[in-house]
Amino acid sequence: MVVIFTTVFIDLVGFGIVIPVLPFYAEGTRFNATPRTVGFLFASYSVMQLIFSPVLGRLSDKYGRRPVLLISIIGTGIGFLILGFATTLWMLFVGRILDGITGGNISTAQAYIADITTKEERAKGMGLLGAAFGLGFIFGPAIGGILSQWGVAVPFLFAAGLCFANATLLYFTLPETVTADHPARTLAAGGRGLSQLIQSLKQPRLGFVLIIYFMFIVAFSIMTTTFSLYTMFRFGYDAKHNGYLFAYVGILAVIIQGGLIGRLVKRFGELPLVIVGALFFAASLFAVPFVGPHAGGLLGLLIGGGIFSAGNSLATPSLTSLASKSVGRGEQGGVLGVTQSVASLARAVGPALAAFLIHSTIAYEGADGKSHFMSDHSLFVTFWTGAGIMFLAFLLAAYFTRVHALDYSEDRVAEAA
Repeated sequence: MVVIFTTVFIDLVGFGIVIPVLPFYAEGTRFNATPRTVGFLFASYSVMQLIFSPVLGRLSDKYGRRPVLLISIIGTGIGFLILGFATTLWMLFVGRILDGITGGNISTAQAYIADITTKEERAKGMGLLGAAFGLGFIFGPAIGGILSQWGVAVPFLFAAGLCFANATLLYFTLPETVTADHPARTLAAGGRGLSQLIQSLKQPRLGFVLIIYFMFIVAFSIMTTTFSLYTMFRFGYDAKHNGYLFAYVGILAVIIQGGLIGRLVKRFGELPLVIVGALFFAASLFAVPFVGPHAGGLLGLLIGGGIFSAGNSLATPSLTSLASKSVGRGEQGGVLGVTQSVASLARAVGPALAAFLIHSTIAYEGADGKSHFMSDHSLFVTFWTGAGIMFLAFLLAAYFTRVHALDYSEDRVAEAA
């Protein structure tokens, strides 16, 4: 568990390092990339993850978690090296594409957790991975900003070093869980792995889980895309202030996902936590646009951010656990790979939707001759769109619970036994 936690943490630190550095790096005098090109550069990573997460998941079912994790971590390290030593724009794209292909190992890490946990402990294990996500997002951007003082390429070289150190740790300490008699390897040997996965994806229970999970990630992406613009427009905050706010949100996520989620799932079950999380998330996105220097101030921001973090932290590991429980041991890698592909697609849709909403409302406000980069109107429209998506997720989760209440009651009785 410690090695898997470290693997995901380092993956997310590397991802976080890129966020503040890559735009400046790509638009510098060496590459002269346009803002649109920078957007494509970021998108190339998500598109590759969308395509290759289920591929890596199925490969881990067939050949084992350990070799897939090892190769993907080394590939990510090579991708960072290419970024650090790049001399042309196409090399930047090669580095990001390679990182996106091999960065789909999160699903393999989740499958490893599914292998070593019981169904009763599954959400707790997924919560620990969520805590690793949170810590990575806290430390990654900070490390990237600090290291960039010694050269814009230094953060990428540092991230590469982390990857290779992690690969060494994994090679010497991580045992394989997909043994010769593991259901995943048995299915793959019989040539039934892919067909079994396709049949699993047709299950209504899993379909509901993936739809709700997609909505959560879209709303999360809308919030993270818009929040810094909101605080800059409404409060006059700079990158440092926003860094503190995101660190606060991340710390709360680590506390909930790393320490509390296992106990809460044991007491209430995953589905009630998804319902409560969706409601919290929707309420925070609805209320935050009302907060300003003279209407709640910093305390209002902290309360809104805390409710948002709590809602997301309760729901997302619960949804991942439900996806894992929806299939047998032989399909864990494949179905969790599909789950991560859904997340990658949502991370592309969310920012694009936020950009469209902000652009459209700017045009609407600009009809009277004003030239604001943002407006109160655009804030409400963008945040309330995210709130609407989460309220729909709340209704779907409530309906899902009602329709499948008996199924999950039986599951919980079996787990308790």
